[in-house]
This record gives sequence, structure tokens and C-alpha cells, in this order.
Amino acid sequence: MSTTSRRPFIAAAAALACSTLLAAWAPLAQAQTVDEIRKKGTLTVGMLVDFPPYGTVDTSNNPDGYDADVAKLLAKDLGVKLNLVPVTGPNRIPFLLTNKVDVLIASLAVTPERAKQVQFSRPYSAATIVLFAPKKANIKAPADLKGVRVAVARASTQDTALTAIAPEGTEIRRFDDDASAMQALLSGQVDAIGCSTTVAAQIAKRAGADTFEQKLVLRQQLMAVAMRPGQADLLKTMDGLIEKNTANGELNKLYTKWLGAPLPQLPAAN
Repeated sequence: MSTTSRRPFIAAAAALACSTLLAAWAPLAQAQTVDEIRKKGTLTVGMLVDFPPYGTVDTSNNPDGYDADVAKLLAKDLGVKLNLVPVTGPNRIPFLLTNKVDVLIASLAVTPERAKQVQFSRPYSAATIVLFAPKKANIKAPADLKGVRVAVARASTQDTALTAIAPEGTEIRRFDDDASAMQALLSGQVDAIGCSTTVAAQIAKRAGADTFEQKLVLRQQLMAVAMRPGQADLLKTMDGLIEKNTANGELNKLYTKWLGAPLPQLPAAN
């Protein structure tokens, strides 16, 4: 076969291969409806288990925490069983987009960047991200971070927030999760940590109340249920369930149980 006659053949073969590949991936792109979840009888939820008290494990090593209880509440309202799947900060959105889970209730903060990949429900929780460091550390403004070693969980909102304000010369060290970043601070591998106030409280408890303190507020963040784009039916249902459980006080009960404080005032939309 000549080079000239081979070209149409190659083009046709490439087109066939491309269409076959698209067909193979098509099921992963299909939106999932509430009726399909109810027919399946199970809501599969991805959640962190390394971000207490939002996500942790119980004495039997089962997922637990505020996010787990919220997932249980929503599954009960949907009339289905719950399957909790542990995820990490970096892989939680990929797990959702490749249909390994139906939704994420994984302390996922609402950001413009993430909203390009997933669709968010109305918020079900809120948290404050801070820079936490030894009291003796002279850090009063972002400019003071030059030359400072700061730990963050990779691909987290604290990573994004810190990167946005850190001056050139800041040494940002990224770890797989908050637990590893916290251990790096406690062992002296880093000088400070970007974390939620919840993680900061854990650090203070382990190190002593007079050892560390909040230096800077990096971000106030809202957390919401994440779904694949195009799931209008599921989004409407999740928004309705969160609205109902905010109004009737159920989310406040769970938040108070796990965080020891009332649920912050949440906006109707993120």
C-alpha cells in the first residue's frame, strides 16, 4: 500500500479508535439521578478519615465524624443505605469524576477552581483556615513568612490559600494529609502549619496550650456536598435536604456534637 493510499486508511482507523475510546468512557460521564440511587438502594459517599472531627475513624476503624453523620442523615432522608468510602485530599475529586462514589461529603471547601470540576450543594458546614506556629515565632503578616518552613496538606484549601499570600522565599512543604503535616510541626521539621482551627486545637492539645498560637487567618471556607456536573436533579435534592436539616436543627446537633460549638450561620447558596 502506498503512502498516499494509506492516509485515508490511517485516518479512518484513528477515527474508529477515537469513537471506541469515547464509547468506553461514556458511562463515566453519565449523570446519576436520585431515582437511580434509590433504585440501587445505596448512596456511596467519599469522605476523608484523616481530618477529625469532620472525618475520622471509630474504635472499629470505620469512618466516623461530622461528615460521616451528615452522610448518614442524608442517606436516611433519601431512604437508602449508606456506603462510606475513605478518600484523600488529592484523590477525592478524581474518585467522584470516575464514578467511584456518588457524591463527596469530604470537608470539601467551595472554591471557584473546584466549581469548574464539580457542582456544589448549598453549604452544610464552615471552617476557618489559619497559620499556626509557636508563640515565640515573629509572624504578624504574610511578609514575615519569608524563610519560614510551612507545612500544608497537599491539594487542600490551606495549600491554595497559603500559596496565594506567601512571599518569595517561603518554604512550603506539602504532605499527604493534615495528620502528616501536624506531625511535621510537632517534630520540628517545619516552623508553622496552614490548617483548620480544628486541627490547630488538636495541635494545642498535644503540645500544650502555651506552645503554639494562631498567627494569621488564611481563609474562611464553606463546605458543601460535591456532585458531578450536570446532575441537576441530584443537586436540587441535596439542596432541599440540607435546607431542611439546617432549618430543623439536625445539622446544628451534629456540628455541636463533634465541634463543641453551634453550626455557623450558613448562606442559602454557596
